[in-house]
Amino acid sequence: MVRIKVFLHDHFTSFRTILLAFLCLIVVGAFLLSLPISSATGQATNFLDALFTSSSAVCVTGLMVRDTASYWSFFGQFIILLLIQFGGLGIITIAITTLIFTGRRIGIMQRSTMQDAISAPQIGGIVRFTKFIFLGTILIELFGACLLSIVFIKDYGWLQGIWLSIFHSISAFCNAGFDLLGQHGSQTSLMPYVNNPIICITISFLIVSGGIGFLTWRDLFDKRFQNKPLRLQTKIILLTTFWLILLPFLYFYFIEFKQFPIQDRILAALFQSITPRTAGFSTVDYGSMSQSGLFITILLMLVGGAPGSTAGGIKVTSLFVLVAFTYAFIRKKEDVNFSQRRIGVDVIEHAVAILFIYFFLLIFGALILVSIEKIDLLAALFECASALGTVGLSIGITASLSEVSKLILISFMWFGRIGVLTIAYATIRTSNRVPSRFPSEKIVIG
Repeated sequence: MVRIKVFLHDHFTSFRTILLAFLCLIVVGAFLLSLPISSATGQATNFLDALFTSSSAVCVTGLMVRDTASYWSFFGQFIILLLIQFGGLGIITIAITTLIFTGRRIGIMQRSTMQDAISAPQIGGIVRFTKFIFLGTILIELFGACLLSIVFIKDYGWLQGIWLSIFHSISAFCNAGFDLLGQHGSQTSLMPYVNNPIICITISFLIVSGGIGFLTWRDLFDKRFQNKPLRLQTKIILLTTFWLILLPFLYFYFIEFKQFPIQDRILAALFQSITPRTAGFSTVDYGSMSQSGLFITILLMLVGGAPGSTAGGIKVTSLFVLVAFTYAFIRKKEDVNFSQRRIGVDVIEHAVAILFIYFFLLIFGALILVSIEKIDLLAALFECASALGTVGLSIGITASLSEVSKLILISFMWFGRIGVLTIAYATIRTSNRVPSRFPSEKIVIG
């Protein structure tokens, strides 16, 4: 019995548990979506398309090979919504929450897995934090649904309006980007509401709320009535998020959407500065956007949101650390400091490793897509960045891709949602540290 426990502990680490949980959820979702009851026509769906849709929903991406509104039945749409909610919160969070509310005891292994799943700084208080995540998610999604219902009930009636409000609120908070509005002539996603402030601002609020992370919300909640400073990570996330919204907004407002009326211009610029960081909704046609606009969107998609959030990407903390490190290096500073705190060398090393892996995967995937499909490099980079950053934005070529390209995007969505380092820790056996070190030798850089 002891040997069995040791075997399970050695082989089913928390990272491997997270990996396996997401894989199982994707496969189960693909099986359900492939059933005839899931399609509006009552016909079975090609398993690869079902797998792609399930992966996109679980990994809260939003890339689609089938139109969610017209192709899937209500049952299929409901399965997609469940996959989005489970993928956004994390299957581990859902499982631990179920154990909590059924009164089951939460062991050390479950707490450790939960800590890794949500990037919590410590294992202490993890059960209380899990309750906070679950209840906070429900409250924010209900609040968003109530605001969206003001417009959707008016446009679609009570029954469909309520369903659309719930679906889009969950999809936005989980940064999934799935929509049920279908095709309106040449318009898709939220394009018919480009000039509607209730839809644009509510969806933007939900995206940012899910993207800044549960740890940030908890810190803000705990310090709301206390004269105590916020955690360094919270300050970094809020500051970086602010600049990542403001700077793209100025570009889109003054350069990309000059032809829009003033109100439409403000809403379109604001929405397109927020949604690329892993939401996937759009109020403009990205196929008609300039190359500079697409390139800025690619960069935003790669950055993503905050750690422990529903967003993907390299994370805003990684970007901040890399910028801060570069600034300190140029000024010949020995330490990287911010807000009277020093950022550790191990954090910088993690940020550099994540950036390198993401750029390698992006370029590698884009080159394969270019060699297989009849698309240019920028279009391939856009689709790969959208999958890696779990964004879901597209210039309209996803459904026409070959099976090999779809499999590449599926793997990228999986990498982006779980995290490349989590996958590395789960699949690569780390050797024991050896106390000895090789002698160093200087090489010329730059």
